[in-house]
Amino acid sequence: MESQTVAGAGPGTVRLGTGAHTYEVVPSWGELPDGWDLDDVAGVAVDAGDRVYVFNRGEHPMVIFGRDGEFLGSWGEGMFPHAHGAFLAPDQTLYCTDDGSHTMTRHTLDGGLLLRIGLPGEPASFHSGRPFNRCTHTALSPAGDIYVSDGYGNAQVHKFAPDGRLLLSWGRSGIGPGEFNLPHNIVCDADGWVYVADRENHRIQVFDGDGHYETTWHDVVHRPCALYQAPGPAGDFLVGELGPTLNFSRGAPNLGPRLSVLDRRGRLITRLEVTPAMGLGPGQFISPHGLATDSRGDIYVGEVSVTGWPQLFPDEPMPRPVRGLQKLVRVGG
Repeated sequence: MESQTVAGAGPGTVRLGTGAHTYEVVPSWGELPDGWDLDDVAGVAVDAGDRVYVFNRGEHPMVIFGRDGEFLGSWGEGMFPHAHGAFLAPDQTLYCTDDGSHTMTRHTLDGGLLLRIGLPGEPASFHSGRPFNRCTHTALSPAGDIYVSDGYGNAQVHKFAPDGRLLLSWGRSGIGPGEFNLPHNIVCDADGWVYVADRENHRIQVFDGDGHYETTWHDVVHRPCALYQAPGPAGDFLVGELGPTLNFSRGAPNLGPRLSVLDRRGRLITRLEVTPAMGLGPGQFISPHGLATDSRGDIYVGEVSVTGWPQLFPDEPMPRPVRGLQKLVRVGG
């Protein structure tokens, strides 16, 4: 859809989406201390008190904001070489997936380490099928089992017991059912179905809790990068899609970068996008990489803009600091 300037909502207010999934873009959300920079924002999570945990690749890897953007603190300094995914569990612990150290760690909300899976700095062999080689994201089953998508140097999903014991793995490189070309994000719903953003195959695959293939959502998303299921009875999915980076298609319409809302069967409800899609303007995106919502249904979007900028704008100098975080306030429904 085209960006909308909304009467009565303040000059230049941009709205995205349709119907119950209508959002206003909040410009310049999040107050950082002087001299701080989020750099790439790889993951976002929101706790029961609407505190926002921003997992990023700057000097302070986990930055915490209040729901109005006030700075509350940070942790993780020196712990994460290359942040990639953040997931907040129902028990209010944080699962952090770091593709630079090839590990998944579980933390208290103030950063206390509860569990580590993987050996820091010791990746499994390239496409060996063993955990991990540049793992990407984490999800939990209703019983507390841990799923990790793995990732850049593998084509696997691994299932672990809550104590970190490996239970099973599935997947291999390819384009067929149950095969992956960069399993980049993962979600497990309340019924135990596992959804994998198979990014470079332009699809989302669905499995049962033991890795048996069920179905594929195809022809609906372009390079699905971020994947998040909103809480509530509808259980709609938010998908952050990357735009094309090849010379001939860079900036082409109807390919993103953008957010899309899908129902639980993978059917498109609406797109959250403006035209042109790429950029740093309100409602534009560089590379949406992490998604979360708060208790009011507002969306927090983390972008790996430092990584994405030279791919989308190879001939333009990157502004510094470059925006890595946006908030979309829900006004529909």
